[in-house]
Amino acid sequence: MKKYNVGIIGYGWAAGAHIDAINNTSLGQVTAVCSSRRLDPTAIGATHGGAIKCYTRMEEMLADPAIDAVSICSYPALHAQQAIMAAQAGKHIIIEKPLAMNWEECLAVEKAVKAAGVNVCVCFECRFSSQLLTIKAIIDQGLLGDIHYGEVDYFHGIGPWYGQYRWNTQKESGGSSLLSAGCHAMDALLLCMGSEFESVQSYSAYSSNKDFEKYEYPTSSVSIVKFKNGSVGKVASVIDCLQPYYFHFHLVGSEGTLLDNKFYSTKINGLDKGKWSTLSMKMLDSGDVSDHPYQVQFEEFFKSIEAGKEMPLTGLNDAIKTHELIFAADKSAESQ
Repeated sequence: MKKYNVGIIGYGWAAGAHIDAINNTSLGQVTAVCSSRRLDPTAIGATHGGAIKCYTRMEEMLADPAIDAVSICSYPALHAQQAIMAAQAGKHIIIEKPLAMNWEECLAVEKAVKAAGVNVCVCFECRFSSQLLTIKAIIDQGLLGDIHYGEVDYFHGIGPWYGQYRWNTQKESGGSSLLSAGCHAMDALLLCMGSEFESVQSYSAYSSNKDFEKYEYPTSSVSIVKFKNGSVGKVASVIDCLQPYYFHFHLVGSEGTLLDNKFYSTKINGLDKGKWSTLSMKMLDSGDVSDHPYQVQFEEFFKSIEAGKEMPLTGLNDAIKTHELIFAADKSAESQ
């Protein structure tokens, strides 16, 4: 069975999770790492259990014909440029969110990828979580009927205690609360509502807590989305909260309602409308990359390359739609 050789771009927090997940798939193996820091190949290989070449220049790694794909784990402001370079080199691409820091860069990535004919996996990996797979199955089975209202909210305090904080506070690398973290909630809302958006209205706010003073942009935002099928939705992105991580779902349909891990449906005989039924799914309860379902996602990525098909659930087309809505929401918030 062929294994795809993968080069990692950037060697930080996310890269470690990517390497372990890729190496634990049946079809992928990490054989190279490119970092601006000079890395010891022996030490890197010992850490990750295999022979790994180390590069300081991305161009050199992309020129290696043995590399089939790259995984972009660098700072967000570099993602678009590096994705374009990888596509032009004919490499398949795994790319951490966000895809780019603005809509124009997203379109440039899309153009390069389509011209090269390579496959892309964007790390909205929450779509492969037990929670979202279960919710989507309930929707697809019609247990909620036609959903007319949905809210998906992301509460995750990203302060000095969290690894992402050191670069997330900067406008040029974090972008916005929604782009840097709440994008998972916006992406989940689009998945659940099953319709393209028509318009969005957003507002944002700052926290007065000293732990969030370094942020160069508002740390909380709320967006109201109108969809083309007539439904409406809401996304709150709150990265200045002092509480446990919470990924909130509330979907209301013509035949039932889902609230986090609870639901009621008229489609199941015998349920008591005055009581919730509980779903035995694993909840998304941490922002730590080590807890996210990368391995399942990357397995599907390599299978999609084998099949010559677009990556399911988190391919470029779906990610582009999510980013379009995120940038529209941020533009709305900035105009208020």
